[in-house]
Amino acid sequence: MKTKWVLILMLFNSGFLAAQDPNFYIFLAFGQSNMEGHARYEAQDTLVNERFQVMSAVDCPEFGRTMGEWYPARSPLCRCKTGLTPTDYFGRTLIKNLPDSIKVGVINVSVGGCKIELFDKENYSSYIAESPDWLKNMAAEYDNNPYGRLVEMAQLAQKDGVIKGILLHQGESNTGDTTWPEKVSAVYNNLLSDLNLESIETPLLAGEMVSAEQGGKCASMNAIVGTLPELIPNAHIISSKDCEAVDDGLHFSAEGYRKLGRRYAYQMLLLLD
Repeated sequence: MKTKWVLILMLFNSGFLAAQDPNFYIFLAFGQSNMEGHARYEAQDTLVNERFQVMSAVDCPEFGRTMGEWYPARSPLCRCKTGLTPTDYFGRTLIKNLPDSIKVGVINVSVGGCKIELFDKENYSSYIAESPDWLKNMAAEYDNNPYGRLVEMAQLAQKDGVIKGILLHQGESNTGDTTWPEKVSAVYNNLLSDLNLESIETPLLAGEMVSAEQGGKCASMNAIVGTLPELIPNAHIISSKDCEAVDDGLHFSAEGYRKLGRRYAYQMLLLLD
């Protein structure tokens, strides 16, 4: 018993227990270009409630942001030159529907064009080594270890609040890969282990690719995405139906991202309730 109280006192003196706020809800986000944010954000997307925060996962001098610090969640929320992402309107919608005492924070580590293999903590380096230069350049912003950067930022965030869920939008580069759910499950379980989280308390929200009705070139992947709850009981699929896309058939428009982000939030609100 004495040892227990000594440990508690040490944690308190270190600031961990004193600083952690149970009313600060933190969400991790990762994926490829649609989570990174492909659409250019607009003026309306730069106005944000101070209760919605982003922890910068990279240094962005042009926005006055330092890696590992919290800032009002004004676009861009991923890296310095990325666009509007589902996390923008995910957070905005949450704070509109949660009590004023609740703050929301997001951490977004995403790399356009990547396969889920980039977030494999055991084999990411070989995946990067075989990737084209444009992907290597983006991975380099995370010191060539996006998964490691996400965990590093999440561990910092856990000193301030409580991780309440994980958001994923990835799959275009794995279209047709029936083992994708297993690979996602491995990443999810690694995050739970590395961050001391419990599955029952940490839902995974996975978004669909651009739908067939919007001309989605990877819409066939949605059937595979839909099987994710078979491996992860606390996984929930976010529909992309009627989410406007752009002509490339791969990415959502700004309005599409807003709608998709709200859908992530509506699902999370149900789970929080």
